[in-house]
Amino acid sequence: MKQRLLQTREYIYTALYEPAREGGYHVTVPLLRGLVTYGRTFEEAREMVRDAIRCHLEAMRKDKEKIPQESSLLQEKISVKL
Repeated sequence: MKQRLLQTREYIYTALYEPAREGGYHVTVPLLRGLVTYGRTFEEAREMVRDAIRCHLEAMRKDKEKIPQESSLLQEKISVKL
C-alpha cells in the first residue's frame, strides 16, 4: 500500500490588531476576507489569529480553493503632521 505524504507549507500573513473599547484586541487579516477574531490580551489575540488562519486555510484547502499568498512588497507606516 502506498503512503500519501502530507504536504506542509508555511504561509505568512499580515494581521491587524485594533484595540477594542472594552479592552483586548480585535484582529483581522486583510488577505483572508471575513477572518476576524478577538483576544483579551495581545498574546491571546496573537494565538487566536494564528488558530483562525489555520482553520481558514484548512477550509479553503478542503473546498479546493486557491490559498492566497502575501506579496513581497515592502510595507511602512507613514506619519504626516498637518
